[in-house]
Amino acid sequence: MYDILIRKGRVIDGSGNPWFEADVGVEKERITAIGSLASAPADTIIDARHMVVCPGFVDMHSHSDFTLLVNPLAESKIRQGVTTEVIGNCGLSAAPLPNLLKENILKTMPMLKEAKLELTWSTMGEYISLMRMKGVALNVVPLVGNSNIRVSLLGFENRLPTRDELQEMRRVLAKAMEDGAFGMSTGLIYPPSCYADIDEIVQLAKVVAQFGGIYASHIRGEGFTLIDAVKEAIEIGERAGVPVEISHHKASGKTNWGKVKQTLQMMEEARRRGVDVTCDVYPYTAGSTGLDSLLPPTAYEGGVEKLIKRLSVPKTRKKIREEMIRASEKGGPDALGRPEWDVIMISYCKGHPDLEGRTIKDLSEEKDIDPFEFVFDLLIEEKASVGIVLFTMCDEDMRYVLSHHLSMVGSDSSTRAPYGVLSKGKPHPRTYGTFPRILRRYVQEEGALTLENAIRKMTSLPAQKLKLKDRGLIRRNMLADIVVMDPKQVIDQATYQEPHQYPKGFDYVLVNGRLVIECRAHTKALPGQVLRLS
Repeated sequence: MYDILIRKGRVIDGSGNPWFEADVGVEKERITAIGSLASAPADTIIDARHMVVCPGFVDMHSHSDFTLLVNPLAESKIRQGVTTEVIGNCGLSAAPLPNLLKENILKTMPMLKEAKLELTWSTMGEYISLMRMKGVALNVVPLVGNSNIRVSLLGFENRLPTRDELQEMRRVLAKAMEDGAFGMSTGLIYPPSCYADIDEIVQLAKVVAQFGGIYASHIRGEGFTLIDAVKEAIEIGERAGVPVEISHHKASGKTNWGKVKQTLQMMEEARRRGVDVTCDVYPYTAGSTGLDSLLPPTAYEGGVEKLIKRLSVPKTRKKIREEMIRASEKGGPDALGRPEWDVIMISYCKGHPDLEGRTIKDLSEEKDIDPFEFVFDLLIEEKASVGIVLFTMCDEDMRYVLSHHLSMVGSDSSTRAPYGVLSKGKPHPRTYGTFPRILRRYVQEEGALTLENAIRKMTSLPAQKLKLKDRGLIRRNMLADIVVMDPKQVIDQATYQEPHQYPKGFDYVLVNGRLVIECRAHTKALPGQVLRLS
């Protein structure tokens, strides 16, 4: 007697092997049988004829640390087949959460205040306990952010730690790992993580290695510094003896297009030396970040209040502008490749929602104001809380990274929903469309990947990287994170102008043996778990 029996599906087991027809039996939270089970009784029977049955997708790079507490249904992810997501990326996590960082987050993430989310926790253990108490629709793999660790000891100071401070940072990191973190992330273009040098990161990464965790990095530049930044990430892994995950790998800015061939070769060479380095990628040629990330890191010393004060002083404002122009002459700012204001679109602006979906070039021309001045004024008015989408990559590079055997899939987005506070703004369409876009465009339409290989990149490959020994494959005794979909019907619907749209084609999604998506509708079940590093 099975709790759920999935009949006559084309099983793509996540290993990369060709599909085979079989029934899949689920009892409680595990897969207990695969084969011919036609006569077996079950509480729930799913007719999967002409459909694919595969493991639930693992979103290797996400930012749902706070949004899962606002809306634990995880609508935008679960409806595209994601059953596990890795949070705490790019150097910022929900914990540890010192008071100074709490204040900064509440100022720069007004959506949290609108949702009346109280940041009551301090440690990783307290955060995990809160999430378990509230419940969550999918599984969560937490990383600890390097910025959180730095702020705990150094605030937003742009300096290196003393020996004693570094030792305390190592202790804070070890406590977070003991509490349940799977590793540490850095965001080496974002303050205060960018203030850390390689030696500091290596010493912290050695702590991660002791726990068997990973080091995930938004590297120190994806534009004109891309080659050196990848080299640094590999060196950190080599010196610390820790597996490396290079986040959302890309080459940003026309002058840098094509460099991904060299960086992926560097990763292959590093692996031959024994460095476990891989990367993740999303299937779009636009990125997304905060408008304040275009400023030089020195502008952010001391936190958001001091940033706003600096932008309010004409002399300092002029220096920041000059520094941005100098960077553009080298091929930066990093996110741009050069200050081409027509490639930057406002995606979130609480005080001026009418600006969302429009470029800085169009807005500054319409207002007859210099684009630098427009940016500085907007950052002051919105307290540095402005989201942007940047159209800076090329499709050839993206497809090259996506098809490479070392890459897996990460949305680089938080969970959202087309209702409530999480429906605000025009977030990058990857929020709702990453996984179906790959299955539709790059498998069905272009043939850049086989369906089996695409699913491997979404399931067993990230599960292996994270040491999730009982997830990522359709096998007996594995946990029943399962997607039942019609590949011919799967399609992403989210666009840059209308991003809050669910994809189609995902009929059933099981998390730990329970139906969360049934007949394409959310059951409101919350069977997800905050996972622990095994």
